[in-house]
Amino acid sequence: MENFAAIDFETANLNKSSICSVGIVVVRNSIITNKYYSLINPIPNYYSYWNTKIHGLSDVDTRDARCFRDIWIEVEPIIQGLPFVAHNSSFDEACLKEVFRVYQMDYPDYKFHCTYRASQRKFGKILPNHQLQTVAEHCGYKLVNHHNALSDAEATAIIAMKII
Repeated sequence: MENFAAIDFETANLNKSSICSVGIVVVRNSIITNKYYSLINPIPNYYSYWNTKIHGLSDVDTRDARCFRDIWIEVEPIIQGLPFVAHNSSFDEACLKEVFRVYQMDYPDYKFHCTYRASQRKFGKILPNHQLQTVAEHCGYKLVNHHNALSDAEATAIIAMKII
């Protein structure tokens, strides 16, 4: 696949609609051409201890952030016509569908590809696991800031260019 948008969401709590950050890396002709990152004021707007422990974000970080609808107005032209790639795409796709539902936005039929499942098919038992950092390292990319949405999207893009 030569053209796609790698996407990663972080959530504030267990609600899939509680997206608090998004990272997008656009790949065209197998070259990274654009990167986008934004904090988002989540809905519902509260942070669970465990989510904050994973990604380090809290209400202090997103208190003045824009809502998802405003962010997506910026994102749409960047990703227009591109399929999405995500590591464990079922999570990111579910988050996107749910936040569209919460904001009563019409959900386009976005196509998702999954680097987690692709890694399982390609590498099987060669890897000890198929977590993002493990697969990224195997593909020659050192994931330094794991659970930062943009860092994770970039790692996903590198993996996708190698194995999808």
